[in-house]
Amino acid sequence: MKSKTLAKLKDYLPLYLMMIPGLAYLIINNYIPMFGIVVAFKKFNVVDGIYRSPWNGLKNFEYLFTSNDAGTIIRNTMLYNVAFIIVNNVVGIILAIMICDVLHDSLKKLYQSSILLPFLVSIVVVSYIVFALLSHENGMFNAILKASGKDPAQWYNDTTWWPLILIVVNCWKGVGYGTLIYIAAIAGIDNSFYEAAELDGASKLQQITHITLPCIVPSIITLMIMSVGRIFYSDFGLFYQVPQNSGSLYSVTNTIDTYVYRALIASGGIGRSSAAGVLQSVVGFVLVVSVNALVRKISKENAIF
Repeated sequence: MKSKTLAKLKDYLPLYLMMIPGLAYLIINNYIPMFGIVVAFKKFNVVDGIYRSPWNGLKNFEYLFTSNDAGTIIRNTMLYNVAFIIVNNVVGIILAIMICDVLHDSLKKLYQSSILLPFLVSIVVVSYIVFALLSHENGMFNAILKASGKDPAQWYNDTTWWPLILIVVNCWKGVGYGTLIYIAAIAGIDNSFYEAAELDGASKLQQITHITLPCIVPSIITLMIMSVGRIFYSDFGLFYQVPQNSGSLYSVTNTIDTYVYRALIASGGIGRSSAAGVLQSVVGFVLVVSVNALVRKISKENAIF
């Protein structure tokens, strides 16, 4: 028995050696810092440090649920993320299908050489681009309104359009990643399926609904489960920088992350910010496990684990 184990160890030794740098990085950067989770249950002060600071139970968690803004920040965080998941996946699938339909046989070569990557990656400095569009003084949208004889809009003081603006900006910024995943999934579909469908007289829409979409279901489910795990998080840059931290927009832009950041700046509540991070991680873990269990019960082969 020992000889077999040693033989297997010898066979896989190169792989274990290759794994060491990545494993060391994971332990140092992801697991060792987890000991700092105790800060969430302490009244932290710099003088005493993490382990000498007095315990205060769950008081750091209370401010998230007892403040007047608790309902708003939790609602905004979760509803925006639900909208992001739906919109980004739908748009990503549509873009992937359109690109694949245009490129046909050359798709794999283009994908492998990353020619598509510059066109689909997340857009950098998106907050500045949005400000250039919405600025009251020199914004493009207000210039169009003035040219048409209408009064310029106070975009950063009016909450009306911001839910739509944030959803569009998030899609614009992040849809490229999902699109590339779906392109890879579509590129792996056997062309004989489409050839047989054409011989049977299937239309392009029928080919998409009966071949393309069923074949990329595993990719859709994987991305959905990964997205659900971050449903209690929010993109800090999107909700803080894009609206320019305007107090008039807090009712539609304030999320858990921005709320914690403002609380940290105002009162130095490191314990509170740590508590929020712990809560987000626990909720994300529970949701991922629950959704994966549901998927596993419905379709075992499509579950992640």
